[in-house]
Amino acid sequence: MNNLRIGLGYDCHLLKKEGSCIIGGLKINSELAPQGHSDGDVLLHAICDALLGAAGLDDLGTQFKDSEPKWKNKNSAFFLEESIKQLNNLNLKCISIDCVLICDEPKISPYRESIRQNLSQSLKLDVSRINLKGKTTEVGDKTKIEAHVVALITSA
Repeated sequence: MNNLRIGLGYDCHLLKKEGSCIIGGLKINSELAPQGHSDGDVLLHAICDALLGAAGLDDLGTQFKDSEPKWKNKNSAFFLEESIKQLNNLNLKCISIDCVLICDEPKISPYRESIRQNLSQSLKLDVSRINLKGKTTEVGDKTKIEAHVVALITSA
């Protein structure tokens, strides 16, 4: 029987009218950008936490503290690579992720497939094993962006 494990990741960032909007490792055309100590990529942060949680490891904020100057403006692809390395060290691998982005701006649907393709390359997963849904708040809240991710991992 496979050694299946599941992890849940969550992240939230305020949106401001300054900086670059990076979601899932891609630059998104938007007047608003997530604010964070690193590049503010809410989706990659939630994916990291889902993977790390499934493996029983410390979360992203514990491992890469926002009080550390060396992580300031860091590309979140680095954190994802490090999370995957930690799974590999435990002989674990990701086999599926399901993601939900909640924001009123930017609109996710025009970028959905590009983000899935980028995640497919980063996670070395077939794109069919990566789901991404964009949801709105229904109340026009343009102050924040949230990501929820469930990751399924197994023995490599």
